[in-house]
Amino acid sequence: MVGSAVNYFGDRLTGVKMELFHGLSTFSGPWMLDVFIVPFVAGLVVAWIFGQGGKWLCYFPPLIVRCIAYAQISLTHEIPEGSALIPLGWWGFFVILAIESAAFGGILGEVFIKRIYTRSAAAKLASTPVDPKP
Repeated sequence: MVGSAVNYFGDRLTGVKMELFHGLSTFSGPWMLDVFIVPFVAGLVVAWIFGQGGKWLCYFPPLIVRCIAYAQISLTHEIPEGSALIPLGWWGFFVILAIESAAFGGILGEVFIKRIYTRSAAAKLASTPVDPKP
């Protein structure tokens, strides 16, 4: 929930609605921040809160926020003049980009914040092969 909130409020701070297409002016600096940096920060936050396994949970906040935003625009028909709802195929591609950015954030969150991107000493000991006795 916190990762989704970070992603949602990051969207509102940038002022970008990724689901709307305005021509080539759609792909601006704030749009790139919204697709790459905001989910990255959300992934960092998820990994920081959850700890080990945060790299798996960080996929969900961008997916949740993007699905709700697309459904909100498509169901309420709040499309401004001069814009169009982005085709579903493009939207899926952009969602995948956002999810991958969140994944990078989740992995770096585990590595740098929690320092747990390794196996514990007990797990390493348990995985060492035992030499059979003759």
